[in-house]
Amino acid sequence: MPVVLIILGSKSDLEIGKKALTMLQKFGVGSEIVVASAHRTPERLWNLVRESDAKVFITIAGLAAALPGAVASYTTKPVIGVPVSGAVNLDSILSIVQMPPGIPVAAVGLDRGENAAILAVEMLAISDVRLTGKLQEYRKEMGDKIEKDSKEVQA
Repeated sequence: MPVVLIILGSKSDLEIGKKALTMLQKFGVGSEIVVASAHRTPERLWNLVRESDAKVFITIAGLAAALPGAVASYTTKPVIGVPVSGAVNLDSILSIVQMPPGIPVAAVGLDRGENAAILAVEMLAISDVRLTGKLQEYRKEMGDKIEKDSKEVQA
């Protein structure tokens, strides 16, 4: 049973989905990637969300990016939207962040599957001290890398 279900709007979003999957694996959080389109397979999407035991959904979509909003309309669990860059970029961002009152979707930056995964881990860490510790370790590793980079630049 995946704790986080990653839903791609299309197979072309797979590389971004893999960023999320890799980060979730780093934290030891069970996850799965599936493809379902809000427009082309609405019944499949509805069934996936309704039947899922996932605690958090990561949704990755470009263009009209209706996927995150559609998933949010089917569940009261947290939904994180990852806009996919394209020719315009603004279209997918606005589709995700401009949700109507009462149906929120958390949004991360363009193509930032790894940030969606970290946000999902932060949500799960509210009730999981093991994940809290792993997040603290991860932040320390990032800080240590910056310190190392600074020393290399100064040398």
